[in-house]
Amino acid sequence: MNRDVSSIRAELLHLRDQSRAQAAALDSDLRSLFEASRSSNADDEHDPEGSTIAFERAQLTAVLDATRRRLAELDVALRRVEAGTYGVCERCSRPIPAERLAARPSASTCVGCASRTR
Repeated sequence: MNRDVSSIRAELLHLRDQSRAQAAALDSDLRSLFEASRSSNADDEHDPEGSTIAFERAQLTAVLDATRRRLAELDVALRRVEAGTYGVCERCSRPIPAERLAARPSASTCVGCASRTR
């Protein structure tokens, strides 16, 4: 790994802060949508003008779940930095290429191992 530990840690913390803020905003949007649907007596399931409240709720929930998973992955990556195992594949113990870590800083496996798990 070419970069120093402090810059990797700083980047992961920054990404974690961004993910936390995004999760908080999505959670707020979802609560607002629930509140709006409770106070409305509209038949959104049969509204020909657009997506339904149920669809919007499902979309927001899926994005929120993905954001929470990303947050958890970043927390694991930070623990790997502290343990000195960041950038090492957890399956084959080979180095994870810098390009993969640049694209996905929370990666815990090399490309070869990641493609075998799909």
